[in-house]
Amino acid sequence: MLPDDHAAPSRVVHHGDGLEFLRRGRLPDDHAIITSLPDHSELPALGFDGWRTWFSDTVALACDALADDAVAIFYQTDVKHDGRWVDKGHLVMRGLDAANSHVLWHKIVCRVPPGTTTFGRPAYAHMICASRERRLSPGASTPDVLPALGTMSWSRAMGGAACEAAIQFVASIGVRTVVDPFCGLGSILAAANAHGLAAIGVELSRRRAAGARKATHAVG
Repeated sequence: MLPDDHAAPSRVVHHGDGLEFLRRGRLPDDHAIITSLPDHSELPALGFDGWRTWFSDTVALACDALADDAVAIFYQTDVKHDGRWVDKGHLVMRGLDAANSHVLWHKIVCRVPPGTTTFGRPAYAHMICASRERRLSPGASTPDVLPALGTMSWSRAMGGAACEAAIQFVASIGVRTVVDPFCGLGSILAAANAHGLAAIGVELSRRRAAGARKATHAVG
């Protein structure tokens, strides 16, 4: 049940498998998914090629779990493997195509100041929003480049400023509940609550799930 106007917004964090959660059936119309999918280093049993397939299949599964007019937002940072870049934006797009979903916006989030040389990971991250049926008018446009990531709660977290941008967008289109099936330490859940939205997280690590239940939102 969603909170009433006088109650604090709810947060529920399940210790479990995000894929199993997504397979339970379609989410209510006023739910959105905002998440970051795991790197191949977190799923070594799949092998690199198996992880690529898993990644796009999971994007498709997340989109399939949503109502036709609902949105999914994927925040992903590219990585290097065997001296080559792995473009996670491309992997997201493959999953969207498989789910017959379409990009509403694709933002670049600066992880470090422009002009900085980085190694292993690029100086930017992708933030891609998609839906099967929703369309946005030109008047609903928001900045395509975010100049700063914001505070990170851990090395794989979505930064506070990126969380803020994602939550402000979903709140503007009437979303009441944000779902993160790979919630880590709960940065997006905390941002949702800070804006009065209910939040549901799923996390395979018991320790991180416990942290996600207590997370607070920090933009800077």
